[in-house]
Amino acid sequence: MTVTPSAATRSTACTTPAFRGRIGRDARSGHYAVPRRYRLHLSPADPAGLRVAVTHTLLGLADCCPVTLLPAVPDRPGGGHAELEPLYEASAHRYAGPALAPVLVDDWSGRIVSSHAPDIVRDLARHFGADRPALHPCGLDAAIEDVERLCADGVEAAAQYAGEAGTDAAERATAAEALLTSLTELERRLAVQPYLLGDRLTAADVVLWVTLVQLDTVHRHHLDAGVVHRVAGHSALWDHARRLTAHPAFGAHLDLDGIARRHQAHCRGLEGAGAAVQILDWAVHATGAGGARLRADRS
Repeated sequence: MTVTPSAATRSTACTTPAFRGRIGRDARSGHYAVPRRYRLHLSPADPAGLRVAVTHTLLGLADCCPVTLLPAVPDRPGGGHAELEPLYEASAHRYAGPALAPVLVDDWSGRIVSSHAPDIVRDLARHFGADRPALHPCGLDAAIEDVERLCADGVEAAAQYAGEAGTDAAERATAAEALLTSLTELERRLAVQPYLLGDRLTAADVVLWVTLVQLDTVHRHHLDAGVVHRVAGHSALWDHARRLTAHPAFGAHLDLDGIARRHQAHCRGLEGAGAAVQILDWAVHATGAGGARLRADRS
């Protein structure tokens, strides 16, 4: 089942990253993997920032790659951050777009390397992840990308379209079915193994967890109650989310208040009956995950 998101959905979920530099990919770029050369600027209240934050902690990169934390709610039009504007202006002559997060910055040059979260997490894992969890195991790149697409298109975009005000009821129903089909496909993988891609945690599980956080804390508020009950019926997925939330690298970055404020600041949709049907009590499951929260370094 295929869903074609509206123009509003596409502009929100599919913003083209302004910078796509890579660490260690091209010698001519000069972006070599040097400890403390690079800095992350992110907000865990943003799903892309949350993905980077969890990956950063799983890899134990607090000393290798410092982090500057940004406010949960962007303070510039288009979701940009005033704090990042000098970096964008230094990195692209007459840059006129929003200064979006997350960004990976080369502190040596003061310029942005990448504003594309999937590339950022891959480079962190591949070039600074020695003797750390193999979040991108050899041979699983295609499988991880498949999970990324399924979460982005089949869950995120479908859930947003299914709850979009002003959309034809039949189209919302089609989007809801696409959402449920995608969740069933993801759950099928967990029926035979403890993690999405086998017997150990990978980047695919990080992507799924962030997607489920967004589904329950943001998209649920605009869905019909019947749809939310069916979403909640994918018990293996939510059990997996619950287990990961209790892990220090996941739950300690879960800024529920920040996510709510970010959603309220930018949401123009109508609240649906699903808002009253909470799927997980995220705060309870994250209670034992303290101690791994990002250490902001502004030196």
